[in-house]
Amino acid sequence: METLKFITAGNVDDGKSTLIGRLLYDSNSISTDHLGILASKSDIGEETIDLALITDGLRAEREQGITIDVAYKYFSTVNRKFIIADSPGHQQYTKNMITAASVSDLIILLIDIRKGITEQTKRHASIASLMGIKKVVVAINKIDLVDYNEGIYEEIKSDFEVLRSQLTFTEVVYIPISALQGDNIVKSSSLTPWYTGKTLLEVLETIHIESQLRNEARFQVQFIIRPQTKEYLDYRGYAGLVLSGQYKVGDRVRILPSNISTTITKLEKNLRDVSNVIAGDNVVMHFDADLDISRGDTIYLEEQKAPLATNKLTSWISWLDTEDLQLGKTYILQHRFHSVRVKIKSIDRKWDINTLEFNTGEGLSLNDIAQVSLQTNQALNYDPFVENSKTGNAILVDETSYNTVGALMFL
Repeated sequence: METLKFITAGNVDDGKSTLIGRLLYDSNSISTDHLGILASKSDIGEETIDLALITDGLRAEREQGITIDVAYKYFSTVNRKFIIADSPGHQQYTKNMITAASVSDLIILLIDIRKGITEQTKRHASIASLMGIKKVVVAINKIDLVDYNEGIYEEIKSDFEVLRSQLTFTEVVYIPISALQGDNIVKSSSLTPWYTGKTLLEVLETIHIESQLRNEARFQVQFIIRPQTKEYLDYRGYAGLVLSGQYKVGDRVRILPSNISTTITKLEKNLRDVSNVIAGDNVVMHFDADLDISRGDTIYLEEQKAPLATNKLTSWISWLDTEDLQLGKTYILQHRFHSVRVKIKSIDRKWDINTLEFNTGEGLSLNDIAQVSLQTNQALNYDPFVENSKTGNAILVDETSYNTVGALMFL
């Protein structure tokens, strides 16, 4: 069964947690025990469920009435499995949203119909676009508070179409909803007869998911396994996640950065030998010779296009630190399991969230988005983000504080 990974994003108090709670509650995806706990926390009685508590699990969140971390929830229907990431709405937690967006297939952008498109809406949409998300559901929430007014809904649709023209989304679905009342979440609402589209759940169940199988095969070594026991004396395996594409026993592959060619002789998955593996599988690879392979090395099919290899590259960056970017300072670039030292040589252009235009700028502050030129101390093997999001992104780490200061999407 397919799994759809999606993220919800919006302003504080736009109703993200309530939306997810309603989706889970109305689709019967909450256990009886959990329902009892939620009902017991209600001041009104058993008939009232605080839907936001389903996702707002942290104590600090409950005390403040806000979401300050990414809350992950899992549920399924007869048609599809789902992983939901509820990201925080506050501007200072944009980095949490980036974390969730980097592994999501779709974003639900929640808009309060009384507020319309805000600066944070634009920021979330821009980040989702930069992180490679192509599918968007614009959920125009709290429609019950404007008496289910179609005109206001259409105005917000028109405003978002202007924003969409500046970004890279390929599919946008608009739905008028009330997360609190349940309108058009799981069941169509009789109060919006002018809306003839699918409910939110129907969209999530049927929207097409792009497969990583179509990309070139990419595997990065996470661990070298060499048990020091008699029965496994000659065992040497290379464990990691198949990032994209697929591999099978007998494939000729090339190891980077050493550029050595070899053949896959054995593949293991879940402690069993298998003949082939695909994107998303955690596997152990074995080769026909003992090779000098290290953590972070890249393995690709010899017959396919090789990753790029250079120490001078261009990237989008979303700056995540309260300390401004320092040009010429050495940072750590963490590319999954491979790390190199890097300096940002120049800021080529900055993205203005309000005007949706590029401009020049001298520095980067918290939540700024820009295109930058980088130079690493050794060649990096990667793919452009638009071609393969799994190998085309990285994080920037301050080598003194070890704080994550930037999210990178390679061009």
